[in-house]
Amino acid sequence: MEVTNKRILLKDYVVGPPKEADMVASTETVRLEVPVGSKAVLLKNLYLSCDPYMRNRMNRPLEGQEESYFTPFKPGSVITGLGVAKVVDSGHPDFKVGDYVWGSTGWEEFTLISNPETLFKIKYTNVPLSYYTGLLGMPGMTAYAGFYEICSPKKGEYVYISAASGAVGQIVGQYAKLLGCYVVGSAGSNEKVNLLKTKFGFDDAFNYKEEHDLAATLKRHFPEGIDIYFENVGGAMLDAVLLNMRNHGRIAVCGLISQYNLEKPEGVHNLFCLVTKRIRMQGFIVIDFYHKYNEFVETTRQYIKEGKITYVEDVVEGLESAPAALVGLFTGRNVGKQVVVVARE
Repeated sequence: MEVTNKRILLKDYVVGPPKEADMVASTETVRLEVPVGSKAVLLKNLYLSCDPYMRNRMNRPLEGQEESYFTPFKPGSVITGLGVAKVVDSGHPDFKVGDYVWGSTGWEEFTLISNPETLFKIKYTNVPLSYYTGLLGMPGMTAYAGFYEICSPKKGEYVYISAASGAVGQIVGQYAKLLGCYVVGSAGSNEKVNLLKTKFGFDDAFNYKEEHDLAATLKRHFPEGIDIYFENVGGAMLDAVLLNMRNHGRIAVCGLISQYNLEKPEGVHNLFCLVTKRIRMQGFIVIDFYHKYNEFVETTRQYIKEGKITYVEDVVEGLESAPAALVGLFTGRNVGKQVVVVARE
């Protein structure tokens, strides 16, 4: 049986901020079965995740550039990202028709996955399946690994999170509060600041767009300094944080969203603070911690069940809405985790 398959393709490599016009809709036909004798699975995509790292995959690869942890998109090819899907046909013994999975998939209605070993089978379906694009998926695992494994937190420490209302930041803040830390976050609108304080239980929050001196702002919120900084932004924010870190502080570098659309990244001027304050700053990639996924899911699922952790999603309907949703990440248009609904079943 063949059916139509709507897809979103990258039109060409992107320079500067991404635009909806950089992505184009296309339609093809697809057979609803895997190749005979293969161990592939055919997925019906339900929910797609919009994530900041996808912007870097739109860049033209530079000759001699150090190999990155992601594969660049190719112009004219379907965009790929994380998503939640249902197995509609399978040649793999570990995946059966009807199974729900999350992992890397295409921005299309149906995707054939040749190497399904990279997919995670969804064990618990008594939570919204869309949570596996966020709270119980890659962003949640990123928050869990970055906070507990990289930051080595202790009860009572002072924690600062930039881009705190986003897919990762909102979870980090709640983990920190559950541990007994003092938590402050920053976001780009008063609506998001209010969300941090009323929905996620942060001790305080501020709108960085309304602050003219970030170092002074952080000093006001952390008069005794910052023990842990969960870095999502980079640039001027990182510079200001370095001045306000305490001795032996820890910085987990999760992302640098302020730099992704710049042709020439900004410099950081206060790095000598790493020496004088004996700060440990470490970048990390979530795939290095996927061996802890089951531990993470069991812990976080229990928090959800007990009402100790909550999650906010910004949901748009239809595959055709995906380009605008992705572009909106870089203007702060989304409130919470950006999710695209392709189909609900």
